[in-house]
Amino acid sequence: MRTKPHILVVDDEVAIRESLKDWLLEDGYEVGLADSGENAVAMAKEKAWDVVLLDLKMPGMDGLATLKHLIKINPETEILMMTAYATVDTAIKAMKEGAFDYLVKPFDPDEIEILIKKIVAHRELVLENLLLRRQLAKKNEFDEIIGKSAVMQKIFELISLVAPTDSSVLITGESGTGKELIAKAVHANSNRCYGPFIAVNCGALPDSLIESELFGYEKGAFTGADHTRKGRFELADKGSIFLDEIGDISLKTQIDLLRVLQEKEFSRLGGQKLINTDVRVLAATNRDLQRAIVENKFREDLYYRLNVITIHVPPLRERLEDIPLLVDAFINKYCLEMNKKPVKISSIALKTLMNYDWPGNVRELENVIERALVIGRQNKILRADLPFAPNKLEIEDLPKSLKLMEKKHIEIILDANSWNISRAARDLEIDRQTLYNKIEKYKIEKTR
Repeated sequence: MRTKPHILVVDDEVAIRESLKDWLLEDGYEVGLADSGENAVAMAKEKAWDVVLLDLKMPGMDGLATLKHLIKINPETEILMMTAYATVDTAIKAMKEGAFDYLVKPFDPDEIEILIKKIVAHRELVLENLLLRRQLAKKNEFDEIIGKSAVMQKIFELISLVAPTDSSVLITGESGTGKELIAKAVHANSNRCYGPFIAVNCGALPDSLIESELFGYEKGAFTGADHTRKGRFELADKGSIFLDEIGDISLKTQIDLLRVLQEKEFSRLGGQKLINTDVRVLAATNRDLQRAIVENKFREDLYYRLNVITIHVPPLRERLEDIPLLVDAFINKYCLEMNKKPVKISSIALKTLMNYDWPGNVRELENVIERALVIGRQNKILRADLPFAPNKLEIEDLPKSLKLMEKKHIEIILDANSWNISRAARDLEIDRQTLYNKIEKYKIEKTR
């Protein structure tokens, strides 16, 4: 909302227009005047008015017809109807068509001031809420899940379809593929997006802790339980709980989890009181749960409770065309964190990344890019900066100028000698002072 709202006065009577203009200008508003509905519509097409004071009875296009046009042009404009013919029917009709309120002639300046302040406050609240919603929507779009490949586009479509439902989702895929990002996207695009998103890494919790972690415990439930603690299911009420590595939980915990999914209630460890829970369950695993069922390591009934909808995230080696996009995203992320200017990646380095098998998937790629930005000394990532790059140097890995070539060579020798100046000077076949001069000249700094 502008500091001085723009108000358009629409009335066919000159005296009313001028009186309203004087009152509004005195209160600090910016005012426009229109003597007919047709002129008001034309002015609304040229400029966005915050508030319109609109006469109901006018020759030509009357107030109700003008109201419809103004709302169509700018739905965010608040309209205050004015009339000397105050009846309940016209008031109700104007309100149904979208008018904010109704004002009866002759006017009381104080009444107009109160109504306009009320409209301005209402608009500010609506626009603030709209801005917050847009920011939240932008924050929680699929932009953190990067991929232009056909398989990733299908995943995006599937997320859009399943997110608005309340069904359980099982996300499968190898470690490092981004299963938690998928879960967050499902939650963020659901009706529960304003509720909590609680993540639990089941694989990182021993059997002795997972029950109390999921369901909480009462004071005195076990040695050391000196206070009551809520579990993750309780904390996730009205939101979503993400159970990562669900295939690692014990059969005992599987039974407890199945009961919660079926009954929508549980009790804390050491407690008798049943606690109701309204939670959407999102689970993930890198294991073959169907094989685990055959081996009696995973309950079939729990599997079908969790596996209402399946989203399979492919390994990075099956979507190599996404690597350039991911590389750019990680470069921008870590350059920002390291307060460095954004850099490029050499074509040979990128080709090396495209030819790699990526057993650690996207997580490994992110780590590789972060490492390259830490150890790299050039204004772009070279193949030599990659941990799995071959020892053979390519022309593109080398600086083009002799000056930069000398600098790079000195850096390599210094690092190889752990910055022992005497040994480095012997290897370079120069004296210590000359080496110090070159370090100062090239502004070489010790980085590791």
